[in-house]
Amino acid sequence: MSRAPFWRAVAACVIVATALLLSVTMSPRLGLDLRGGTQLVFEARDTPTVTADAETTDRALDVLGRRADALGVVDPTLIRSGERRIIVELPGVLDPRQAAAVIGKTAQLTFHPVLGEAGDAAAGAGTRVLADESGQRLRLGPATITGDGVTDAAAGHDPQQGADWYATVDFRDADAWGRLTGEAACHGSGDPRRRVAIVLDNEIISSPQVNQGVPCKTGISGGSTQITGSFTHQEAQDLAVLIKGGSLPVPLALIEQRTVGPTLGTQAIEASAKAGVAGVLLTALFISLTYRLSGLMATVALAAYGLISYAALVALGATLTLPGLAGFVLAIGMAVDANVLVFERAREEYGRAPRRGLRTALQRGFAGAWSAIADSNITTLLAAGLLFLLASGPVRGFGVTLAIGVLASFASAMLITRVLTHAVIGRTGARLSGLAAQGRVRTWITRRDPALMAAGRRWLAAAAVLVAAAVAGLVLHGLNFGIEFTGGRMVEFTAARPVSAEAARAAVAEAGHPAANVQISGDAVSVRAGQISADDVAAIERALDARVGDVTKQRDELIGPSLGEELRRNALIALAVALAAQLIYLAVRFRWTFGTAAVLALVVDAAAVLGLFAWLGKPVDGVFLAAMLTIIGYSINDKVVVFDRVRELWQARRQTRFADVVNAAILQTVPRTVNTGLGALFILTALAVFGGDTLRDFAIALIVGIVVGTASSSFVAGPLAIELERRSKQPPPQPPAPRRRRQGTGAVL
Repeated sequence: MSRAPFWRAVAACVIVATALLLSVTMSPRLGLDLRGGTQLVFEARDTPTVTADAETTDRALDVLGRRADALGVVDPTLIRSGERRIIVELPGVLDPRQAAAVIGKTAQLTFHPVLGEAGDAAAGAGTRVLADESGQRLRLGPATITGDGVTDAAAGHDPQQGADWYATVDFRDADAWGRLTGEAACHGSGDPRRRVAIVLDNEIISSPQVNQGVPCKTGISGGSTQITGSFTHQEAQDLAVLIKGGSLPVPLALIEQRTVGPTLGTQAIEASAKAGVAGVLLTALFISLTYRLSGLMATVALAAYGLISYAALVALGATLTLPGLAGFVLAIGMAVDANVLVFERAREEYGRAPRRGLRTALQRGFAGAWSAIADSNITTLLAAGLLFLLASGPVRGFGVTLAIGVLASFASAMLITRVLTHAVIGRTGARLSGLAAQGRVRTWITRRDPALMAAGRRWLAAAAVLVAAAVAGLVLHGLNFGIEFTGGRMVEFTAARPVSAEAARAAVAEAGHPAANVQISGDAVSVRAGQISADDVAAIERALDARVGDVTKQRDELIGPSLGEELRRNALIALAVALAAQLIYLAVRFRWTFGTAAVLALVVDAAAVLGLFAWLGKPVDGVFLAAMLTIIGYSINDKVVVFDRVRELWQARRQTRFADVVNAAILQTVPRTVNTGLGALFILTALAVFGGDTLRDFAIALIVGIVVGTASSSFVAGPLAIELERRSKQPPPQPPAPRRRRQGTGAVL
């Protein structure tokens, strides 16, 4: 007797135990959109003398790291993205103005002697003219010390000397600092030449006067000094941060900024948790009622799926974002699909030969569903991989969680469900197992036997009308691209009470932005404008406070114009590559006619969702891109299942008309399609109800995409395959070779 079931059980126990251990001992890493804070994305730029590459960007990253540490931010994250970009995450920092101003200072830090007031005299060779802190224009000599000569800087306070703060600076070259201050000390009190100018980003950030007790020519010894000037604690700390951070090897441009309040993140977690619980309960109830004891075992396996997915996330150190939560919840629907495929195949096998028993039917169900499950998971992983490679920000997190979810669902269905169902099937009555009955949908289809493909060209005409309506929406209304694709700034506020659109627009206009797009939803105010500054945002907030009462900034996103163009280009590339990848995979895995039909049907699915969003004016942003690629992955799943059955039937019925083969394949897969679709719709409906505005639009896109995609598998991909096969000279697929059996055991090799 084969020991495979025993080793499967051992493997399942090991996987679940490991997942449980990881879940208990490790904590997830939450993205800033869930825990609150600010994310800054800088891009290194070339200079006439230095090229921005991976090496110079890494050096800049080290400088930014020292500045972030000096700011006192708890658990800052700084990573290089690509060759030129640096992502800085600052948890708890809700005002990005200070962080961007201090961390992102880009020019060389230098210490200069002051040659005197500029007056009307032109700067001579080796000198330049800059305004000091009070606006007085000074002539500066050549730099004596650069930022590389600074070893440390910190804010200090001595209560015995007064309430003012100061900044201490330590130099690597004590002699250079002594010479600079010694020359300055030779001039009298009040003479500008007794000052030392500290210049950063072509701006004098401090120009302290050398103390009267410092001797001429000797200067300050010891390589350490104090900079005083009636500083507050914050001013002294900022000055120390700038000095300690030193010089950046190349200029950095702020191309993206996201700020999310902690309240919004908490609400997002709670909303996703509600959606997940509601979706799982509805799905578990549905699958248990449909497949009885087998469905109950699948529900236990779904719980294991959730545990495995969570453990994989924390073990890999993946950052869990808001779209990532949506991907985690959505993958539950994907996990249901594999179970439904297996159970429907088992029902078919039992209906053909009930004397073989339920165990044999279930075993054949797993074997028969393997091909479709593997193909559908691979196509979904293709979409998830494209999200990770081509998207950015939180959408990449969605790609990661979706990929983990797909792999976990595969393990859940093909291993854990298999172990659990084999343990109980055969020990209970056939009726209780849930696999003996054919189900109402299959019974109705068997009795009616509709000839769907007889009207194949009518279905194609209806699809053409749908595409035409979508194109009309795109032409007449266009797409409401979010700032991720257009560039600009989007700020969301919540008010203490409901706000009228007129009052909010008047407040934004008073702040100097009458052309800004202002939208109201209850007590939420959304302002979308061009490349306005953080100071402009503060002015808008003050105007709203005065007009509508206390408001709280919940979200602040800034996308530079070049980045918006890049994201828009990458979105188009992602969609095009996704379709091409699906076509190539299906052409290799099946036939070119099947691949072409499936991809053309996917175009119909995508057009339907794009057209709906155009007619409704809903935003098209990074989350929408995640939804579109998910639709492609989910929809191709359905088409893979249909064409997998078409290939199987065609191999067995080579003399049957191809249209009849397609019709039979569609009818045989309808029960799986209906049950899987309902399971996914439970999840998505829960997301639409509980998920908030962002996840609601995400859920709406997926609901429409799944409904249209499910229909197009039968009524677009099927008829298209028939039309293409009429023009194809490729022969029907060869039947599989007969399987050999071991003598005396009957075990399949």
